Amino acid sequence: MTTTPTTARPGRPPVVDLATWQAARDELLVREKAHTREGDALAAARRRLPMVEIDGTAEVVGPDGAVPFLDLFQGRDELLVYKHMWYDGAPHQGQCEGCTLTAWQLRDAVYLNARGVSFAVLTTGAWDEVAAYVEFMGYTQPWYSVRDVPEPIGGDMGYLTVFLRDGDRVFLTYSTTGRGNEPSAPSFALLDLTPYGRGEAWQDNPEGWPEGQHACWYWRVDVEGNPTWGGTGRPVPQWTRPGATPEETLGRRGPHH
Repeated sequence: MTTTPTTARPGRPPVVDLATWQAARDELLVREKAHTREGDALAAARRRLPMVEIDGTAEVVGPDGAVPFLDLFQGRDELLVYKHMWYDGAPHQGQCEGCTLTAWQLRDAVYLNARGVSFAVLTTGAWDEVAAYVEFMGYTQPWYSVRDVPEPIGGDMGYLTVFLRDGDRVFLTYSTTGRGNEPSAPSFALLDLTPYGRGEAWQDNPEGWPEGQHACWYWRVDVEGNPTWGGTGRPVPQWTRPGATPEETLGRRGPHH
């Protein structure tokens, strides 16, 4: 049975018989297993990092007002936080697109909790703005404002950071940013399994493959789902929220991150 391709994009993997495909797949599997083992070795090295004690009594602001940072552990021994960038005074569609990508895919921490790890989102935004944004996005994980709280609880945003507690003592154990945040966004790893990957300009593609695009495709789209940096765009998941309509402007008025 012959089917018509559903995409006009150029570039296709070569067509071979099943035995030839399996041989090539088995060859790649050797490299994949080595990659997995190296990842295990890196995780083992992380478990051997030293840690630094921090002030667990430092106050952060959440739905119940100011609380000590220690409360974010929710009685568990470990805490993973995502530090979400914030633009003061911006409407919901003007908040950080990359942080939206990360936070949206961290909406359910049930499996972290099952292993004794609590999760929270920290941001430098003023709590009244943050609370309205959290309600609009439908987030159920705890968010807190760390405005004017020093590092490593506050400070620079855009990080995944890990803390450990021993009774009332709190310790910083690990922090990463940039592509180090990718474990929190499994869509990237799943796209890496597909022939066209993430479709971004930096990819190493076979000759004749579609030309890569800017990361705009996952940051901001218009009402019809087209990637755009224009004034009608919103971060992708916002189009599913009640009242999300095309906008005249992104309304971004100064960063605080």
